[in-house]
Amino acid sequence: MEFLDEELQQYCDDHTSPEPELLKKLNRETHAKVMMPRMLSGHLQGRTLAMFSQMLRPQQILEIGTYTGYSGICLAEGLAENGTLHTIDINDELEDMVRRYFQEAGLENKVNYYLGNALEIIPTLNQTFDLVFIDADKINYSHYFDLVIDKVRPGGFIIADNVLWSGKVLEKFRKKLDKDTEALLHFNQKVQDDERVENVLLPIRDGLLVIRKK
Repeated sequence: MEFLDEELQQYCDDHTSPEPELLKKLNRETHAKVMMPRMLSGHLQGRTLAMFSQMLRPQQILEIGTYTGYSGICLAEGLAENGTLHTIDINDELEDMVRRYFQEAGLENKVNYYLGNALEIIPTLNQTFDLVFIDADKINYSHYFDLVIDKVRPGGFIIADNVLWSGKVLEKFRKKLDKDTEALLHFNQKVQDDERVENVLLPIRDGLLVIRKK
């Protein structure tokens, strides 16, 4: 996942707005108590998501993959007045932690938190979204894209995380073509070939694919 020279990465962090204290706390607790803490967005990616949201001032955000709530709190920083973050996760073991941090962030009335299978939940959502963040199981990225594209307004954005998959999208960095890598290769090409969107792949952390619906 580390693509930049360590000192250059630190320079980027040092010249990015500081991580808010609440998110520092959530970052520490995630690393101390939760399995696979590398799934957390972290400082640089978190500030990137917050910046996108601040630029868009979205009324409706959909997040697929809540984890411990870090990225959701970042995305919610740009919500328009009376805006809502809809966030979906399948892991109910993290529910108490997620709700606690949403409440501490003052978001308890701005978040709709869904527990269950996103493939089943997304079709039940009737909102038109300004911003969608996909950061869940990689196998289903293409399915998530298909489910949300018609729910995104023209000019709205989809951001997909982990699209570089620790470099394994390049053959020289993988030992074999596992199912997750194959799914991401398919997803990245699917977006590239889709005439309904324009896109740019940013090598931030593990890769952010930023997709604008025309």
